[in-house]
Amino acid sequence: MHKIKILTIIFLLPILISAKERGEEYKINSPDKKIEFKLKFNNKIQISIDYNGVSILNPSEISMNLSTGILGYNPQVEKVERNEILEVLHPVVRVKEAIINNRCNELIIHFKKGYYLTLRAYNNGVAYRFGTNIGVDITVMSETGIYEFPENHMMWWGEEKRFQSHNQVYFDYRSLKKTNPADLASLPLILNPAEGPKIVITETDLIDYPGMWLRGGNSNKLFRVSAKYPKVTGKRSDRKLPILKRENYIAKTSGTRTFPWRIFAIAENDADLIKNQLTYILASPLRIDDSSWIQPGKVAWDWWNANNIYGVDFKAGVNTKTYKYYIDFAAAYNIENILLDEGWYTLGDLSSISPEIDIEEILSYAKEKKVGVFLWCVWKTLEDQLERSLDQFEVWGIRGIKVDFMNRDDQEMVNFYHKIAHKAAEHHLLVNFHGSFKPAGIRRMYPNVLTREGVNGGEQFKWSTRQTPEHDLIIPFGRMMAGPMDYTPGAMNNAQQKDFKPIFETPMSMGTRCHQLAMFVCYESPLQMLCDTPSNYYKEPECMEFLSSVPTVWDETVVLEARVSDYLLIARRHGDEWYVGGMADWNGRDLDLDLSFLPEGKLFEMVLYTDGINADRIAIDYKQTRLIVDNAYNRQIHLAKGGGLAIMLKPHQK
Repeated sequence: MHKIKILTIIFLLPILISAKERGEEYKINSPDKKIEFKLKFNNKIQISIDYNGVSILNPSEISMNLSTGILGYNPQVEKVERNEILEVLHPVVRVKEAIINNRCNELIIHFKKGYYLTLRAYNNGVAYRFGTNIGVDITVMSETGIYEFPENHMMWWGEEKRFQSHNQVYFDYRSLKKTNPADLASLPLILNPAEGPKIVITETDLIDYPGMWLRGGNSNKLFRVSAKYPKVTGKRSDRKLPILKRENYIAKTSGTRTFPWRIFAIAENDADLIKNQLTYILASPLRIDDSSWIQPGKVAWDWWNANNIYGVDFKAGVNTKTYKYYIDFAAAYNIENILLDEGWYTLGDLSSISPEIDIEEILSYAKEKKVGVFLWCVWKTLEDQLERSLDQFEVWGIRGIKVDFMNRDDQEMVNFYHKIAHKAAEHHLLVNFHGSFKPAGIRRMYPNVLTREGVNGGEQFKWSTRQTPEHDLIIPFGRMMAGPMDYTPGAMNNAQQKDFKPIFETPMSMGTRCHQLAMFVCYESPLQMLCDTPSNYYKEPECMEFLSSVPTVWDETVVLEARVSDYLLIARRHGDEWYVGGMADWNGRDLDLDLSFLPEGKLFEMVLYTDGINADRIAIDYKQTRLIVDNAYNRQIHLAKGGGLAIMLKPHQK
């Protein structure tokens, strides 16, 4: 992997305009002219958005409330800049594509009292952010965003009970007016207007500042809110640090800085949400001098399957022989890494290794087999023992860490993420954040942060009946737009709704086998877990043919068919190979498999995994088919209820 190179052409055409010349309204258009992003003010600043000449966001108040006054009340314009930006980005970790085009129009309005507002309009959304040029540190009491929509839109509301949360939510489909001021939701949030484009609200470039959430108002309005800074904490367990009392402010920070971007992604077609890159584009640039060591890949995971290894002559569990078994499996199937999850160390002390674990032997064996090792740890233990632990991990040759149970996104915790990302990079360690808030730009600054949770993923099968195929088809359009998500797919014990039972020790998944396989293409995670036991995978050589081959990073993404909560069919290219994933909700679906995205005049060997004829009864039923195809191939494929399809397309060697 090469060091990032960015070709940037930014046309900076500052135009100084007095408020009197333009009155009280300023406008900026997307490059394709479909979106008009407007700012107007009398005694307050308001933003609004039109799409194809129709309002999709009515005038909505925004401001920042500092301890010394409110930025946005009685604003006085000093100067205005208008810029056209054309930038080509080459991400270190190719989550969606190898090349990202950043093309937008930008408006920067500088106000008296040392603050400014930046607006950007893209073809697929808009974003705004505050900035300050105040020479001293400031205290931010709150930030106002009262977003008013023209109609009582339906939306997928990710209900939260409190700010101290790991942001693992299910989505209630409800209207704006059915959401009251006590209701709290984490981001991203998908709005589904009866007419007009879908809108996704989220944020990025979250640095030294708390995350953004939303509250309802029994109206067509949503209100942005943030957790206040922690003041008093309760007694700490090995993984929980309860916040008993908070300060009256949300952040104390530098007075000379920019604040997070607030994003309104806009999609006339649902497929456009899958392709949206605004959270990456708007994040701060790379902060690592050398990124050549960063290696995406798959991970054989132990915790979900409860180390249920069988057919062996040793007692399975958190012990050396079990992890050597995982290493053998990973080496046999080209799985780049294994993970030692909870149990490898005594909780509370990362230097106290379980007596059943010979870490030196495991690491030596993994090195011999060319398999990387990740270690799980509780965030607070890592923070308390940070320097000595990271030094030891580097000496051991650990490839990465899985940091868990943060469960907050107040300013203090956001800063913890940045500290871990930075320190881990210094020790050449990859990072997977669990018990985490949504992605908000850190992956561009620190591409060693490959993935994170902040999603209700496959672990929920162990205790919940709400982890449905419909849920699986909401998260790619909202949560995944924020950034990679560690869903942890790959279950081999699959069940239709009538047969499903949440079982902790021997879990199963809802939906078909092909539904699980498809996740490896549909879901973006440069560090992708295989959740099931190697003993089950050994019994499934056809499935392992796919799972051992499918990449975790992509050079190109083509969305073939998509509708939020119903279905998704997506093709992705890695080098000269293509992979296709398709998923359906409980209604099943017939999808058109059109391979016209393949290059003209070339043949491909296609390995096709489809739901078996009895998959609507027996979810493990699937069929593998091999064909030689070209870009003229176009067939309708039936997906069973909760079904899926998965395809490998490799150039045909004549």
